Amino acid sequence: MTARVKDILDSLNIVAPFHLAEPWDNVGLLLGNPDQEVTAVLVGLDPTCALVDEAVALGVNTIVTHHPVIFKPLPAIDTSAPYGILLEKALSNRIAIIGCHTNYDNTADGVSTVLARQLGLENLSPVVPAGADDVGLGRIGTFAAPLSAADFLARVLEVLCLESVQMAGRLPDKITRVAVCGGSGSEFAEQARRSGAEVYLSAEIKHNVAVWAGETGFCIIDGTHYATEKPAVGALVAQLEQINLKENWNLRIMQTKTERHPFVAVQNTTSKVISS
Repeated sequence: MTARVKDILDSLNIVAPFHLAEPWDNVGLLLGNPDQEVTAVLVGLDPTCALVDEAVALGVNTIVTHHPVIFKPLPAIDTSAPYGILLEKALSNRIAIIGCHTNYDNTADGVSTVLARQLGLENLSPVVPAGADDVGLGRIGTFAAPLSAADFLARVLEVLCLESVQMAGRLPDKITRVAVCGGSGSEFAEQARRSGAEVYLSAEIKHNVAVWAGETGFCIIDGTHYATEKPAVGALVAQLEQINLKENWNLRIMQTKTERHPFVAVQNTTSKVISS
């Protein structure tokens, strides 16, 4: 059975209904023709030139990204700049790009739920509820048995595929109840604490929030935007693949293999000061 771009949109509307997106967001089909036949689907976190190059190399004409390729109105498109190169290349190769952003953050089985489940948390509920059916931002849950501080940190680093994280406040000796918010969640730290979380894992924690955590003794861990959202990319691929099989589209639904964390850790390797 032939699948068209609008069929992928309909599928995403089942997985993460577009009406759940925040009012300021821009989601759905952001580039391309809804009636175009789909050759294959490539899913990534960020719309980049590298992702479009990967799609071209794989013969893919439909890209789904968490972060929208067009977020604010465009005053101009400079095709000598990375953003303009991306759009020009996608258009010239007839590649449709779909954004699945805060609708996937808010939905019950979205970004923060994936992160929470990978950490082993159970009995999940939104940190910031937005209606019925577990809709809302962030997730708070419990471990079946308390984890030691060392075991918890080891699990966080393993799930995030990081060598280190930044932390503010005091990490409890035993941890049972944890709140998470994949992506930028600094503004929900106080809500996480009021919800009874002993630790809050998110990203892009602001300086004043880190200071507040230190003064209150509440533990906040900044796991970086990329690392806290990346697990959801694989989950979205699996969700689309289930629909692909059900609809008998026989499409290749793939997760990007070229996408990398935009930050790298740099350590001081200078062992002595050289003077003349």
